[in-house]
Amino acid sequence: MLGCAHPAPGDGVLLLEVFVSSEPELAAKAAHKDAVAQNDSIKTDQLETLSPDALLALILLSLNEDAAEDVVNIPLAGKSEVADYMVVASGRSSRHVGALAEKMADRIKTASGMLCRSEGKDMGDWVLVDCGDVIVHIFRPEVRDFYDLEKLWSVNPREKS
Repeated sequence: MLGCAHPAPGDGVLLLEVFVSSEPELAAKAAHKDAVAQNDSIKTDQLETLSPDALLALILLSLNEDAAEDVVNIPLAGKSEVADYMVVASGRSSRHVGALAEKMADRIKTASGMLCRSEGKDMGDWVLVDCGDVIVHIFRPEVRDFYDLEKLWSVNPREKS
């Protein structure tokens, strides 16, 4: 487990401490708590839990600022209990797709401290970003056309007879 010791104000030096714990999650929480207590620039009250609607707004803003194309928001209420919203967007290239996902996750982390999990960033054809209440799919255009998630989630399921 790797922990940080933040410098005293004006010191300008960052020291790293390495420690081993039989309970790594507790050690990580303790290291974070200690780092926050020692660093005046980090204010825990500035970090807030985002509501699903606020999270969606932040995601849409991030995608818009980074020039994502064909952004579609699909409300999942009544269709899935996994998330409240799904966002589908396109990037112009594999590099653009990866950058859209990375910048969006960074903005969410900065705004709320929440970590989003992502899959597929290495390939760049289709990146899935799980932000809890909002699931984001970012595709290259031809991959998006092939899978056509909008149609899958927008069509009412057939009733069983």
